[in-house]
Amino acid sequence: MLRRRIVCEYFHQNYQWTQRLLFSGGHPSGDPPYTDIPKPRRDKSERKPYLTPMKELIRRAKKEKEARKAQPCRLLERPPENGLLVPELVDVAHRVYLARASLLSGLNKLVQFVPVHRCRFCSEVHVGPVGHEIRTCTGPGSGSRSSMHVWRKGGVRDLVFFPRCFHLYDRVGKPRVVHDERRSIPRIPAILELCIQAGLDLEKYPTKRRTKPVYSIEGRIVDFEQGIENDEIRSNLHPEYIDTRGNVHLDAKGDEVRSNIELEESNDIMTCLRRLSIRTMDSWFEMISGAKMMMTKYSVLTCGYCPEVQVSPKGHKVRMCKATKHQARDGQHAWQEATIDDLVGPNYVWHVRQLNGPPLDNMTKRYSGKAPAVVELCVQAGASVPSEYWSMMRLDVVLPDRDEVDLVA
Repeated sequence: MLRRRIVCEYFHQNYQWTQRLLFSGGHPSGDPPYTDIPKPRRDKSERKPYLTPMKELIRRAKKEKEARKAQPCRLLERPPENGLLVPELVDVAHRVYLARASLLSGLNKLVQFVPVHRCRFCSEVHVGPVGHEIRTCTGPGSGSRSSMHVWRKGGVRDLVFFPRCFHLYDRVGKPRVVHDERRSIPRIPAILELCIQAGLDLEKYPTKRRTKPVYSIEGRIVDFEQGIENDEIRSNLHPEYIDTRGNVHLDAKGDEVRSNIELEESNDIMTCLRRLSIRTMDSWFEMISGAKMMMTKYSVLTCGYCPEVQVSPKGHKVRMCKATKHQARDGQHAWQEATIDDLVGPNYVWHVRQLNGPPLDNMTKRYSGKAPAVVELCVQAGASVPSEYWSMMRLDVVLPDRDEVDLVA
């Protein structure tokens, strides 16, 4: 028995070393750039996986408790915990805000040329001339339809999802929203709230900007700074309706309003469409990369059972969770650290290799790849496939014909 265990461990270690060697360009110490297709949770009652292990969270909590006992009154020095902005992230917040506007403008024009389909009974989305025939529908009556989707026309909101959260006027002094304040505090897209907390100033959504750090007295935040008038702290305010590089106007809630400027006229419409798709994909990567940078400093929380998101050091106390086990929590959310997919829902779709070919078949599902709907839309419009999604889209896998599926191991 011991010999068998040693042999298994030996082959397991050699297999991991070989995989690192193949996918890291010959360096075993490098991280493999391989990204597999995202798999949904098997059961909706299961909690989302923790981004940080629970043992590490417990160790941090004990360390903070010991620090409070050793020094009950202390001046917080590190931003943004002390109420100040992180200087290097202020410009990132503005770029993410403009990139989101450009992204929405580009998607609004691309959907006029690239068909987008969504299922009538579930949340499945497909980008392509015709809907796929992969049997993954879980909506009402899916059993009688053999899990086949019923497609209808989709739009921009089906491609990318921006969850909303409560806007905080003071993220340090009052980081939580109680249940009685749920109707008086506005809800805006979470990525917009993240930009506001990181340094973006919007006239419609004011926020408190401090010039001196706050104190922590036995775990409670105390601000000895004198109150500053709103007119004195407003700087670099963006107007409520802004015309960005993508020629898109944003309303008071940060949503897109259809612009009167149409796609520029050109004799070569395909070249114009390709340029627009490249610009839209660049805006997508700029928004995602900037949001990841801000999430390293500014806390973003999500519910472990539902899609609720809150940009705050502590989650809100509004009893609005209707997911599993909400009765035991009295409707409150089970907050945990969020990922970029919780902040910006990419809505993964099946990758279509041949636009003029037959629709995707259920028998070749295991050989087909996926990609975020925004990336798939831009690729079909003429942009090149990003290197980050080569493995996820399974471009190195040869699709067998329908009569060859049974012959493939």
